[in-house]
Amino acid sequence: MKKIRVFVAGASGKMGQELIRSLIKEDDLLLVGASDTRHQGMDVGFAIGAQRVGVDITGPLDLETLRSSRADVLVDFTNPQSVLKNSKLAIMAGVVPVVGTTGLDEAEIGEIRTLVKKEGVGAFIAPNFSIGAILMMRFAREAAKYFPNVDIIEMHHDQKLDAPSGTALKTAEGILEVREPMVQGHPNEYEKLPGARGADLGGIHIHSVRLPGLIAHQEVLFGGLGQALTIRHDAFSRETYMPGIILSIRKAAGLTNLVIGLDNFLD
Repeated sequence: MKKIRVFVAGASGKMGQELIRSLIKEDDLLLVGASDTRHQGMDVGFAIGAQRVGVDITGPLDLETLRSSRADVLVDFTNPQSVLKNSKLAIMAGVVPVVGTTGLDEAEIGEIRTLVKKEGVGAFIAPNFSIGAILMMRFAREAAKYFPNVDIIEMHHDQKLDAPSGTALKTAEGILEVREPMVQGHPNEYEKLPGARGADLGGIHIHSVRLPGLIAHQEVLFGGLGQALTIRHDAFSRETYMPGIILSIRKAAGLTNLVIGLDNFLD
């Protein structure tokens, strides 16, 4: 059986470490490289508190390191400042980037799309790797056909850099595919404190909470005549994302186009 060769950028971070633990358990996946600004020169197994794996952590990602690894897929869990550069390096090296770092804007995604077409190497971007979160977004899109008045509250740990979350934006965009933009609330309402009603996307108010102790949580609140509907998803640990990431690696290997969203890989 030919194994899918995987390189992990951001291997020393919390998500990177969790992914390494999952990768080394999979018979059809082979870890061939790991990079981070921390633990450079250390065997990645020791970095996650396990036995030697035989892969040392290199410094910041570069083209030669990727090419020499002969990786099929690069999984990027670095930060919004590095993910665009790393994705471009991967594509130029003939490696499919699987991007789990949120924060890419439309212009940056456009750059990746252009490079994908030029190089003939695919890319995969996931605002959320949680299968439960993907189902939440599907259910919200369906509910919006009947409950057009909706607010989104997303709650994350206080170290998350971007707001709103990619999942909240993706949820709102999905709702706007089935519901026309509209003004919610009283037409003469006003904010006594700027931002009290949250961000506004097509009339959908999105509220971002950042607190220690949280991991990743989202509520989609629908209001109707005499009733309310709440669709909620909670991630209680980073293990939540591992089945979705492993699925993404398997599906993304060999891509020749840009795919956005884990829902494209679900039946």
